[in-house]
Amino acid sequence: MFIDSARIHIKAGKGGNGAVAFHREKYVPSGGPDGGDGGRGGSVIFVADDNLSTLMDFRYKKKYAASNGEDGAGKRCAGKKGEDLIIRVPRGTLIKSAENGYLIKDISGDEPFVAARGGKGGWGNQHFATPTRQTPRFAKAGLPGEEFDVQLELKLLADVGLVGFPNVGKSTLLSVISAARPKIANYHFTTLTPNLGVVYVGEGASFVAADIPGIIEGASEGAGLGFEFLRHIDRCRLLLHLVDVSGSEGRDPVDDFHKIQAELARYSTLSSRPQIVVANKADVDESRWASLAAAAHDAGFPVMKISAATGEGVKELVSEVWNTLASLPPVTVYEPEDIPVELPAGISREGFTVTRNDRGDFVVEGAGLAHLVESTNFSDYESLSHMQKILRDVGVFDRLEADGVREGDTVILYDLEFEYIK
Repeated sequence: MFIDSARIHIKAGKGGNGAVAFHREKYVPSGGPDGGDGGRGGSVIFVADDNLSTLMDFRYKKKYAASNGEDGAGKRCAGKKGEDLIIRVPRGTLIKSAENGYLIKDISGDEPFVAARGGKGGWGNQHFATPTRQTPRFAKAGLPGEEFDVQLELKLLADVGLVGFPNVGKSTLLSVISAARPKIANYHFTTLTPNLGVVYVGEGASFVAADIPGIIEGASEGAGLGFEFLRHIDRCRLLLHLVDVSGSEGRDPVDDFHKIQAELARYSTLSSRPQIVVANKADVDESRWASLAAAAHDAGFPVMKISAATGEGVKELVSEVWNTLASLPPVTVYEPEDIPVELPAGISREGFTVTRNDRGDFVVEGAGLAHLVESTNFSDYESLSHMQKILRDVGVFDRLEADGVREGDTVILYDLEFEYIK
């Protein structure tokens, strides 16, 4: 079954608690505190898997949680880091916030993406010893990991999208130009899910083509199957618009051409995408070829005549597609969206200070920032993201970078203490 959208809940692991312990050894009268730190919680990481082509795995399992970090122990032993949870998704999967729909990440590359970071482990009592407090009997608890709902949406990564009315020969053409074997039959909506095929042009030269299920009039408003799968041609660099030039189904090819163009125009900006009009089934009847060619030229699109069933003109079409792709930009990779944030009252840009304490930690203070920390729910991803966005907008992160902060350094913001991660 082809599933191209799913909503799941992800939860990173909680950091382990710091330990309260004291060194005890024979002939060592003053061992001192030696409680180890808790381990960081495991993170939730998404990776692209080319062996997957559907989000079917997420239809029944909805909750994904990484392991918690282990607690610290005596003798300055740190707790073990929680094991990361690796979630494999098809290449081209978009991760969106289920709360507001903002894009978090487009999983189109090979780089793993950390979607939810594990909580930092708590400090053991060894960190709290001072000349005046030599036996601290307390430690810090581990911080909770990030936890929230995400919406997964698959948008196929294909160079070329085959579009057109049902039964115009898209699946037949895909089976001829690639090794794909989609179901082919002489009735509407034979193809119920998108099919991908790799088209080899020559040694080291190939492109990916996607057969998109039949689009009909009203598809952009939910009619037929088109609305469900129009998203899969969003990334396509080139569209092959197949038209049954023979009119074998009793439809007018020119009318079909204009109707599909109208549906593409209603869905995003697909009508302006580079396009080649393909007059298929020319072996049956090509009496309407001239009128279709004129309509395509009037719309500014090149047109080619083929017969997918006999192979006539197919080789020339593949060559033309390859030459056209060479002049087009690469497949679209969507950039994460910034959530617009208005600065709360009392917080101003540059209205804060960054200093260093005796341990070398970075200490941030400023008007309104204490209230920001107090009003943030650190167990809620949206609330935490809101706070991070404000800190970025007011210039806190830029100032820290300018003052030499490095990844792993500790930053203290009133009651909040966190590890800086670039």
